[in-house]
Amino acid sequence: MFKRVFLKVSVGFALGTVAIAAHAADITGAGASFPYPIYAKWAAQYQKDTGNRVNYQSIGSGGGQQQIIAKTVDFGASDDPMKADALEQNNLLQFPAIIGGTVPVVNIDGIKPGELKLSGEIIADIFLAKIKKWDDAAIKAMNPDLKLPSTSIIVVHRSDGSGTTFGWTNYLSKVSSAWKEQVGEGKAVKWPTGQGGKGNEGVAAYVRQLKNSIGYVEYAYAKQNNLAWTQLKNKDGKFVQPTQAAFAAAAANADWKSAPGMGVVLTDEPGADSWPVTAASFILVHKKQDKPEAGKEVLAFFDWAFKNGGKMAEELDYVPMPDAVVKQVADAWKTEIKAADGSAIWK
Repeated sequence: MFKRVFLKVSVGFALGTVAIAAHAADITGAGASFPYPIYAKWAAQYQKDTGNRVNYQSIGSGGGQQQIIAKTVDFGASDDPMKADALEQNNLLQFPAIIGGTVPVVNIDGIKPGELKLSGEIIADIFLAKIKKWDDAAIKAMNPDLKLPSTSIIVVHRSDGSGTTFGWTNYLSKVSSAWKEQVGEGKAVKWPTGQGGKGNEGVAAYVRQLKNSIGYVEYAYAKQNNLAWTQLKNKDGKFVQPTQAAFAAAAANADWKSAPGMGVVLTDEPGADSWPVTAASFILVHKKQDKPEAGKEVLAFFDWAFKNGGKMAEELDYVPMPDAVVKQVADAWKTEIKAADGSAIWK
């Protein structure tokens, strides 16, 4: 099912310029690969329910921000929330659409999904090339019952500007002073070691192909590609598995209202059940809509998704936005998104 939806939506985007001429309600979006599985699933069902098409291209959060600023798409998507000054400068409204989790994935003979235990400090040292073999003493001490090979670790990271990378490096900066000082956080960083794959898709493909590798992807990509994810030690010192409940636990105390642009970062949150690398994914739209009908259709799609897409999100282990947050988003649509003549496009 996933592959069929993936192909359908990708083809829809490729034919988007032709389709727009024939179907006034067609809209285009581009950006983060983190939420692509659920956006693809929503788009396919939305077309069945309404006849309208949402053509979304998974190009990375950096590309999504660039394209919405350039007005080459009707909406952008980013897992790296834009700062208040950037939103103001470009007259953009930002709102969260979905919550999910980024997971470390490995390809080690004999290691099954959820068996290997890692901490943020150990992962940082692997990505800093300080820990170079799977049977390093630090990893063995955390996994005394696993047979780990004396082989070199191959690091796989993103090659494109990525909100998943922002969340990953933000987390590593919180748990490792060495990482914070030597690399830091961002959609793109100077990686000390490893090779890059484009999108969550590319990282998943490399890890699947390369023995003894480790990478990081959104959880749905790990499951769809049959990759072995790891347990992670969270801020409370508990080893947790990546689950929808663990992502929800990390987001439970998020203060959406106080964050500029609702740009909450959910890494390394407290709580015994919290997954350490949880993230919201955000949508970006222009406050002044040069094409109000297209802008209204963007909001109609996400309104439909908020009302009808929760079960689909849960099936892919994402966390739907809480009702209170959805109301806050809808209120912002009504007051902040206008046509060129100043009239509201969402009522």
